[in-house]
Amino acid sequence: MERTRNKDHSLLARVVLVAFFSILSLIVFVPFYAILLASFKPGEELVRYGLNLRLDWELMSFANYRYLFTGITRAGAYIAHDYLLWFKNSVVLTVVQTILTLLVSAWVGYGFAMYRFRGKNFLFTCVLLILMIPFEILMLPMYAQASSMGLLDSIWGIMLPYLAHATTIFFFRQYLTSIPRDIVDAGRVDGASEYGIFFRLVVPLMKPAMSAMAILVGMNSWNNFLWPMLVLRSGQKYTLAIGLNTLLTPYGNNYDILIAGACFSIIPVLILFLSAQKYFIEGMTMGSVKG
Repeated sequence: MERTRNKDHSLLARVVLVAFFSILSLIVFVPFYAILLASFKPGEELVRYGLNLRLDWELMSFANYRYLFTGITRAGAYIAHDYLLWFKNSVVLTVVQTILTLLVSAWVGYGFAMYRFRGKNFLFTCVLLILMIPFEILMLPMYAQASSMGLLDSIWGIMLPYLAHATTIFFFRQYLTSIPRDIVDAGRVDGASEYGIFFRLVVPLMKPAMSAMAILVGMNSWNNFLWPMLVLRSGQKYTLAIGLNTLLTPYGNNYDILIAGACFSIIPVLILFLSAQKYFIEGMTMGSVKG
């Protein structure tokens, strides 16, 4: 009887979990479905009815995407736009910033986890305090510093404040505390340099953590809007988030390219997640050393 009751309770728990996550997935999926439908409809439909789930095959076409990549509108006219340039700028910024942020933050986290030095706890406390400060408070001092260093209207002005990111440093430090110090000591005994120990012994063990942070850092860089908007001045250097925002003006809204461009901009994030999902959960749970 007890086994039967336990099985019934287990089955009921599974049904409840499946139902809950199914409803949650549906809630998350509906907005993506709505914007996907809107990207195949004329811009006038969005102005008239807004985002909706109505599937009207008579209105559906690839005209918005043709306009997005070729500049040819539904009426056959050619209107130049800079979407592909904005997309390229965002890709370059995301790739470079993700690689450099992972490298710098991993090195700093490695120092906090493996080295003993005076003021270590105080400095790590400062890192934790930075996590509690909203970006809006740091925005003006960061802008003044970027201006004094001549970094405005450049990709480096966007990237440099995020290379040693507090969240990433904290994550790497916590992950590296699970790695035995014997690995570092063994490398020193074998005559490896400190850089050699880090790149040859420690970095391969950080693959799950690197993959998890690559997704988060890449998404933040791709979707970053406020700081690039403050730093950049030239339209030729705009990122995708800023460029799409310029399409909404008091004199007219180009919804055709706006909706199609916003929908297409999701693809790089999906590719990034799918390419690193194998190690994402392992990295987020701070798995230990194997082998």
